[in-house]
Amino acid sequence: TAPLARVYAQHRNDLPTPYRRFAMGPVWRNEKPGPGRYRQFYQCDADTVGTASMAADAEICAMLADTLEEVGIPRGDYLIRVNNRKVLNGVLESMGLADDEARSAAVMRTIDKFDKVGEAGVRELLGNGRLDASGAYIDGVGLTEDQAGPVLTFLTSKAADMAETFANLRRAVGDSTMGQEGVAELEQIADLLAAQGYGPDRILIDPSVVRGLGYYTGPVFEAELTFDILDEKGRKRQFGSVAGGGRYDDLVKRFTGQAVPATGISIGVDRLLAALREKGRIGTAATGPVVVTVMDRDRMADYQAMVGELRRAGIRAEVYLGNPKNFGNQMKYADRRGSPVAIIAGSNEFEADIVQIKDLILGAKIAENATLEEWKERPSQFEVPRDQLVAKVRDILNGQG
Repeated sequence: TAPLARVYAQHRNDLPTPYRRFAMGPVWRNEKPGPGRYRQFYQCDADTVGTASMAADAEICAMLADTLEEVGIPRGDYLIRVNNRKVLNGVLESMGLADDEARSAAVMRTIDKFDKVGEAGVRELLGNGRLDASGAYIDGVGLTEDQAGPVLTFLTSKAADMAETFANLRRAVGDSTMGQEGVAELEQIADLLAAQGYGPDRILIDPSVVRGLGYYTGPVFEAELTFDILDEKGRKRQFGSVAGGGRYDDLVKRFTGQAVPATGISIGVDRLLAALREKGRIGTAATGPVVVTVMDRDRMADYQAMVGELRRAGIRAEVYLGNPKNFGNQMKYADRRGSPVAIIAGSNEFEADIVQIKDLILGAKIAENATLEEWKERPSQFEVPRDQLVAKVRDILNGQG
C-alpha cells in the first residue's frame, strides 16, 4: 500500500482518476521469522485511489468475496468482516481518550482480543487486568467502569438485525461527530452490498475488527476463513484471516501534500494457498516437467531435440543429465521431480522411429489399486511413432487434468 501511494504521487498526472489497480508479488516485513511465517511472503493487493465514495469500499469487499469463491473457498467457509476506524475513534472520544495516544492504543489492542477472551475478559483488561490461560497476570488499561462502558457497548453492538447493530453503534459513539459519521459510512456500505446481493452471510458489519496499521482512516476489512483445521497438536482451530485492508485517505498526502482518498485490500497469497490445500482444492506439490530419459549417451542430440519439440509446444520438459547407466535411478529422479510423463527411447526405438511414453500418474494409480486384469487392460506405457510424440504427451497430460 505504501509503495502504491508513492507511485501514485509520482505519476498522478498521467493516471486516470479514480485509479483502480491490482498487483501481486513478494513483499517483506521487518519481523522475527517463525514457523510458517517468513520475512518474505507473497501478497496480492487491489486498490482504488482518488475517490472518497463508500461505493469504492463496497466494491473492494464484493471483489474480495468473489475472489475467494473463484479460487475455491466455498460460500459459508469465509466471512468478510467490516468496521470503521471513525467509529472506533468516536468511541475513544466518548471515553475522553481522544488525545491520549498511549491509552488509546492500549484500548485498541484490548478490543482486538475480544474474539479470544470475550466480553468478561475485555472488561478485566480495560480495568485492572486479568490472569491469562497460563496463569500469568496481564496488566489492564486502568479505566474506570464508566470509561470502559462505551467500549463494551461498542463490542457487543453486533445484533442479528443490521438496523439494531447500527442503533447500538450510535449509542456507543454518543455525541462524537466522527463516530456518527463512521456509522453512517457503514450503513452506506451495507446498503450498497445488499443491493448487489451480498448478505451478512458473506460480508458482515462487525465492530470487533481492528486493523493494526495506523494509516487507516475509515472503513476497515478483514477476510476470515471459518472452517476448522488441526494444529500441530491435533487440536481443532479456525484457519483465520487471509486478507485485510481499509481506507487510507491520508497516506498519499504524505508524498504530495494534497489529500487523495484511497481504499484497498491485501490478500496473503501464501496463507490462501495453504487454505486451498486444506480444502483439497489444489495438490500439495506442483506437477513437474516431462522427463526424457537417456538410454544411449551417443543419442543426446536426439533427446535434446525431443525436449525442444515439447517446449515449443508449451510443455515443460527436460532431459535427464545424471549418470544414465541405471535406468531405475532415472525413474526415481522423475518421481522426485513430480514428473507426469517419462519418454523412453533406446537403439531399438530409434531404428524403428518410435518412442515409448510412460504415463507416470496413471501408472502410480494402477499400481496402488488395480488387479492384474485391470493392469493389462489399462496400460500406462504407450508406443507411438516418433512424429506423434508431442500429440501423445499432450493427450496424456489433458487426461491427467
